[in-house]
Formats: sequence, structure tokens, C-alpha cells
Amino acid sequence: MADDGAGFLSRWSRRKVLSQHGAALPEAPPAPAAVRPAPVPPGQPLASAAAEAAGAPPPAEAPAPPLPTLDDVAALTHESDYARFVARGVGSDVRNAALRKLFSNPHFNVMDGLDTYIDDYNTPDPLPAGMLKQLRQSHLLGLFDEDPVQPPPDPDENTDLRLQPDDAAGRAGPEPGPGGDAGGQH
Repeated sequence: MADDGAGFLSRWSRRKVLSQHGAALPEAPPAPAAVRPAPVPPGQPLASAAAEAAGAPPPAEAPAPPLPTLDDVAALTHESDYARFVARGVGSDVRNAALRKLFSNPHFNVMDGLDTYIDDYNTPDPLPAGMLKQLRQSHLLGLFDEDPVQPPPDPDENTDLRLQPDDAAGRAGPEPGPGGDAGGQH
């Protein structure tokens, strides 16, 4: 449609006004059919596909190589080309064996450092002995046989008022608590 360079909205507006007044709309030329190139088969170079699209006879094609087998997988090295083993039509057992051989290379067994939870968090990280001795729990549990150095008693101190070492553990004997009428009112 060669409309003096007008855009879509101006053409639409003009056609709308014409249709409201009952005038005949100009016939739009048919849109050219989209020419899609034929897909290039795998293994065929692009130049031969372009020549085929232009109408030239296709060049004589070499016969396709046979599909690889498990014997071909046994001959693979880490420097081999693995592309033909993952091509369309190759059996899954052959493809899997080739990929297994490829990824057995230690080059592919290097950690990238992006695996956050790869460490074994079941094994505890032990505390150094010096730090463990400073912890109050290690003294309460008696983990170390060392007797802490106690300061000499003050002669002016009343020994009756001094706390006993087992006083922190609680009272000896029954705990005072509610008696038989615990829920009743007095």
C-alpha cells in the first residue's frame, strides 16, 4: 500500500471517515506471501541450502556417516569430539555411555565454589582447648582436672555468711511448695 508515507493511524482514520460517510473503501492490495526459507537439514552447509533456495540443483551429497555404537564409545578419549554422540537418532545407551566417559574427566570434577550447602555440617568444629577452659560450662561439668586457684580467705570475713559451693545447684531436701490445699482459698 503506497500511501504518501502516511502511517498506520492516518490510514485507519481516513478509512474510518470514508466508511462512516458510506463511501467505497479503496481496495487494499493483497499482502505479499511471506517466503520462509526451508530449514537447513543438520550437516548440510548453509551455502548449499542457499543455492537450493535459489533454484540451483543441490550438490551431490556425501552419504551420512553411520550412527556411533558402543565400540566407538570405547575408542573415545577426553580430547575427542563428542558432538556426533549427542546427535539426533543416536541410541540413548550410546549417548549415555559417551557422556559418562566425557564427565569422568577430572576437569569436570572441580568445585566452582558456588555450592553453598556442600559442606558437611554434621561434624562439629572443635573449640581450641584454651578457649574451652575459659567457658563456664567446662568448669561446671568438670571437664578439666585443674583446681582453680582460690584466693586465701579473708581473716575479717565471717565464714558463716559465705555461700556454699553446692548452693547454686538448689536446696537439699524437699522443695517448699503448695500443700494439700494448693487450689483452695484461705
